[in-house]
Amino acid sequence: MTNDAPLPVFERLGLPDTGLSRDAYAYAERATPDFVFFHSVRSYVFARAHARHQGLRAGTDYDDELLFLSCILHDIGLSEEGNGDQRFEVDGADTAAAFLRERGVEERRIAITWDAIALHTSDGIAGRKGTEVRLAQAGIGTDILGIRRESLPAGLADEVHALLPRMDLAYALSDAIVTQANSKPQKASPMTFPGALLRHHLPYGAQPTWYDLLAVAGWGDKPVGTVARRRAQTPEQVGAMFMEYLETGDIEGLVSLYEPHAHFVPTPGTHLVGTEAIRKALQQLIDSGARLKLELREIRQVDDIALVSNTATLTGVDPAPVISTTTEILRRQPDGGWVHAVDDPFFS
Repeated sequence: MTNDAPLPVFERLGLPDTGLSRDAYAYAERATPDFVFFHSVRSYVFARAHARHQGLRAGTDYDDELLFLSCILHDIGLSEEGNGDQRFEVDGADTAAAFLRERGVEERRIAITWDAIALHTSDGIAGRKGTEVRLAQAGIGTDILGIRRESLPAGLADEVHALLPRMDLAYALSDAIVTQANSKPQKASPMTFPGALLRHHLPYGAQPTWYDLLAVAGWGDKPVGTVARRRAQTPEQVGAMFMEYLETGDIEGLVSLYEPHAHFVPTPGTHLVGTEAIRKALQQLIDSGARLKLELREIRQVDDIALVSNTATLTGVDPAPVISTTTEILRRQPDGGWVHAVDDPFFS
């Protein structure tokens, strides 16, 4: 016996009116929050519109029921039932496959639905896996990112949104993915879509990048054409290495002591952010013939963060030595080395 979904939705949007489609509709409505469920329905409507725009015919060029199942269940991995230990796309694909298998759907059709759900965030792959998989990703992409929205029939988006409100979908969905990943980090390995989302909600460096992973791979590979550099193994070593690199005029060594988005104050009132701006300021310091003496005053370390204060004596720039008290925030990187996140010799 199938569950009856609200008739107005099926009638007004012309959803595939089959027992299996209605069961899947009722399952997604029950298992997922409204913002996910509404998104799933809209994704199908937009996918079908893209098919028509491309001249594709349901039942001839693609399986309309499969397209609907792929869309209505594509985020079931964000449900409590679908929240396993894999990335949400794969958990969702497995959950959908089990749902379909229980209803006697043949394995060939299950495999297509599995691909559509598992690959819906995989640009460049979904489009090569068959018409239903490609169309599902297109509809989902339209509803999330507005991709190809200009090809939708006039008024369709307004009609669908009046029936199925957006509820700040894009951000709500992102939050749901991050919430899962925070509680189960194995769902968001660094090179995945969930991993990329999670990285934006963690302290800089907590979620490694591709190059961070290369640095700790254990094979000793180095960037082509660069000189291998030692890393500061303690916060105290950063100051000693800065003095050494400045004295030898090693601009790359100095730059290596800063995060890519670090903040640096080379002179009072001058606030620089990022590698290139910091490189330019440090090169000017080298060209001036400056020398620096740093004497540690205080250090406070909590896990991978250290607050450091030095007495800095800068010579060779002005007739008289410039003496200041530095405020430096250092962060331990995935490879174990310490570098500056903030370097302000004049903060007081």
